Amino acid sequence: MKTMSRLEAKLSAGEFVITAETTPPDAATEGAVLDKTACLKGMVDAINVTDGAGARTHMSAFAAATILARHGFEPVLQFTVRDRNRLAIQGEMIGAAALGINNILCLYGDSVSKGDQPEAKSVEDIDSIGLIETARLLRDEGCLPSGRTIDPPPRLFIGAAETPRDPGPDFSPDKIETKIAAGADFFQTQFAYDLDVLQRYMTRLGEYGIPERAHFIIGVGPLTSAKSARWMNDNLFGVFVPEHVVARLEGASDQAAEGQRICLELIEGFRQIPGVAGAHVMAPRGEQVIAETLAELAVAVE
Repeated sequence: MKTMSRLEAKLSAGEFVITAETTPPDAATEGAVLDKTACLKGMVDAINVTDGAGARTHMSAFAAATILARHGFEPVLQFTVRDRNRLAIQGEMIGAAALGINNILCLYGDSVSKGDQPEAKSVEDIDSIGLIETARLLRDEGCLPSGRTIDPPPRLFIGAAETPRDPGPDFSPDKIETKIAAGADFFQTQFAYDLDVLQRYMTRLGEYGIPERAHFIIGVGPLTSAKSARWMNDNLFGVFVPEHVVARLEGASDQAAEGQRICLELIEGFRQIPGVAGAHVMAPRGEQVIAETLAELAVAVE
């Protein structure tokens, strides 16, 4: 059995981690991947490689993650069920581990109707929970769903998605529990811009003992303007940028710089909330902005 990934090792040791995200380029060269991500070297513990984000074609996530791994980065390879059937995904999971890519994130995927080729057909052979179960079977049982043995099995650190929300009286963590039971080791979440809501959310999860069984890496990103914050509120499911944050952006002479400061403050706030294991910093096509933001962060990342 291979040793655990660096990301898994840090989370298991209780270290607060920083992860970021990159979209593979519209280019057929290794250099194009490295040009986008070089700025994140030494800034983050791992880089998520998106899998057809927005239902748009780019260089394959598998190829981009392989390039990153070859050059010393720690990739988190995203898998969506939208584009490939279970046979193809199982083969890619095994192949990824063979190439030193052990961190995976299991997702459903954006609808093709939102992409630039809406006439494409979705596969959706299994759902995201089925994908998590498959990864766990490969890793823990060393076999395919057909029963055929995989020897040695892939060492996978299995991630799932989640959306922090204000837990009302009818709040239930059943979906999270289902993903953990299926095999999820960690969660990377949608953007969380309200620390009070996140505090209440994590407190409720703590009442169920959930953070003791899975690591929660909370999503955040540098807001570019008050206008973009309002757009996120209107268009991104589960995202809420509080009005006091929007007002702070509106009152700033440099809204983008203020957005970076807010992002840093939120990350520092995450560190104070029990059960939060790290921050996942996202900025679509904004690797350089992420790097500039994290350069100011008083967190040592090796």
